[in-house]
Order: sequence, then C-alpha cells, then structure tokens
Amino acid sequence: MISKSNRTLYRSVQLSLLAAGLLLVALFSGCYSFKDVSIPPEVKTARVNYIENKARYINPQLSPQLTEKLRQKINNQTRLTLVQNDDAHYDISGYVSDYSITTSGISQQGNQQQASMNRLTVTVTLIFKNNLDPTKNFEAPISRNFEFSANISLQQAEAQLSETIIQNLTDEIFNRIFSNW
Repeated sequence: MISKSNRTLYRSVQLSLLAAGLLLVALFSGCYSFKDVSIPPEVKTARVNYIENKARYINPQLSPQLTEKLRQKINNQTRLTLVQNDDAHYDISGYVSDYSITTSGISQQGNQQQASMNRLTVTVTLIFKNNLDPTKNFEAPISRNFEFSANISLQQAEAQLSETIIQNLTDEIFNRIFSNW
C-alpha cells in the first residue's frame, strides 16, 4: 500500500513531467523540425533549378542526377512543396564549378615513384535565395574529395564512385540550406 505522502510525491513528479513536456512543445512549435531540419513556418515552397555543369571536365550524368537527388531529398525530408515558378519561397540553384583529379598518394616502385592513389575533387557552387527573407541569401562552394586507385581510369572511378558522389554532394547541399548547425 502506497502512503499518502508517496502518492503526493508521485503526483507532483507526474505534473512536473507534464509541465516540462508542454514547455518543450511550446518552444518547438514555432519552427518545423525533422532530423536537424529547421524551416520557418511561413516557408511553404521551394524550387530546385537545374544544377549546370560549368567545370572544365564535364561528367554528363552528374548535373541531372544531382539535381534530381536534391529534389527527392527535399521532397522526402521536408514539408515543402516543390514548384517550378519564380515565386517559390526558397529558390535553389547552382553549378558544378570544379571537377578535377590530382595525385593523392605515391608509392615507391624500385627506383621510381608512382601514383598509387588519385583524388577526384568535385565542387558545386550553391546559390540559395530566400524570397521571404533576402538577408538569408547566400552563395557558397560545396566541395568533396573522392579517393580512387591510380590503377584505374577516371571513367572506371566515376562508375564506382557515382552513387557516393551524388549522395555526399546532395547531403552537403541539403545540410547547408536546412540545418542550423
């Protein structure tokens, strides 16, 4: 049997937990949040323009795949409606500004040094316009490096890395736009 003082204590703890829960709901109700995504409640629409490829070397699949993957991620992980008109609340565009290869590892073969690893650097210049709050507009380079064996061609490396390149760049762009960290 529970004493009267224990019941009072139990009820007090329940009320405190309820009050804390209500406080949390009140704090977070002003902004939509999902998986570290933060979107002000007045923002309802977004437009993702085609991400052009302006790099010296052009991977023909990169731009269409990156554009589509970004659209899918925004559609699946936010409450925003994707639109194609000029009055979207968020207007997202950009271009591939760098797609280059450098040697990242060297091995010794007898008296000669040889490249053992290559690095593919892909940079997308992101252009973000917040049509409801122009003070939030920005243009920023988003760059990722991808290592591959020097024993394979660039075309072979692209075939192996394509999915990783698209996923990593999409995540970086999405996080730069929607995360508050």
